[in-house]
Amino acid sequence: MSLNHIIDVYKSAFGKEPAYVSMAPGRIEFLGNHTDYNGGCVMGATLNMGVYAAISERDDTKIRLTSASHGNTPIVEASLDNLVPFGAGRNSWANYPLGVLKVLIDEGAKAERGFDIAFWSDLPSGAGLSSSAAIELASAKVMSIFYEKEINDPVHLARIGRLAENTFVGLPCGILDQGTSAHGRKDHLVFIDCREESFHTYPLSEGTSFWVFNTHKKHSLVDSLYAQRHDECMQARDTLQKTYNNIEHLCDLTAPQVEACELDLPAASFKRAIHVTNENERVKRAAALLASGKSHAVGELMFQSHESSKTLFENSIPELDFLVDALKGKDGVLGARLTGGGFGGAVVAWADQNFTEVTAQSICDVYNDAYGRAPVVHHIETGDGARML
Repeated sequence: MSLNHIIDVYKSAFGKEPAYVSMAPGRIEFLGNHTDYNGGCVMGATLNMGVYAAISERDDTKIRLTSASHGNTPIVEASLDNLVPFGAGRNSWANYPLGVLKVLIDEGAKAERGFDIAFWSDLPSGAGLSSSAAIELASAKVMSIFYEKEINDPVHLARIGRLAENTFVGLPCGILDQGTSAHGRKDHLVFIDCREESFHTYPLSEGTSFWVFNTHKKHSLVDSLYAQRHDECMQARDTLQKTYNNIEHLCDLTAPQVEACELDLPAASFKRAIHVTNENERVKRAAALLASGKSHAVGELMFQSHESSKTLFENSIPELDFLVDALKGKDGVLGARLTGGGFGGAVVAWADQNFTEVTAQSICDVYNDAYGRAPVVHHIETGDGARML
């Protein structure tokens, strides 16, 4: 996406050129399924696609926002004098940038004048690549410099995005999405200790990239099932605290410690706890392999992660299992697993240059024969984190 194109998009929306332009990338959840809210470790990668934000000054206290990604989206209006969230509906997307603005003001930004802001995304729609975190971080970058309080610290940037989503949008997300988008580096993975909110990057094997196979299939009970899994993890933690009274999070324990208390836990909570604690160890193992230059060995951990999601956390579906099985053993595929919350959505494959469009299409054809609809495939390369353009 060229800067000239973003300027043209902005001029089309507001009839003037922007003063500043920022970009924040989408992300892939590489490893660490449901470990974030359990105080564990996760790994993600930033993409070479994301959300762009362009801003210019107004001479009043109005805030005008538009999303140019979806055609002629009507301009949404708000005011510095009364920053409140929009309810559910067509304007609810604006809560993400407005939430960031509210956090910046609470932190001391002198917001005495309004602005016009436009967003544009080149992320594939519906592929689970975290456009919400990208819009938060693109907003934080461009609004902070607009109000002469530029944020360059990626830790601070990530926390602003998470705080906006938690307190203004009202979604109790962890730090994975914002942390990855803020700290990303091309050809690197971002390792996040969610309990400490600490970050580190590790290089990927040269010549590798990601392929996302989006089923566009979701379980009809996805929201309630996600909440149920969360509650089962909390139930396991609360029960295990009676034995291990110094723990705060489920990921403070190891799988053997959980196994020693199997009879104390309901069957479902036991399985969730085993998945989470083993998954946390997989992320740590991946970090050690990457640090020692053995990144190709990490792919097997992705396959193990998916199997655990399938059998222990039970947040996969047959379509995702089909794709992972189809990818396993294909030339060039290093690893594959479901990505994101599960109960539908997409599979991410990590592959080298021997995996081609022809092979990807052959997998789609076999899937289509089985399910009557081919998945949508996106070949994605990594990119750098949130930045000004």
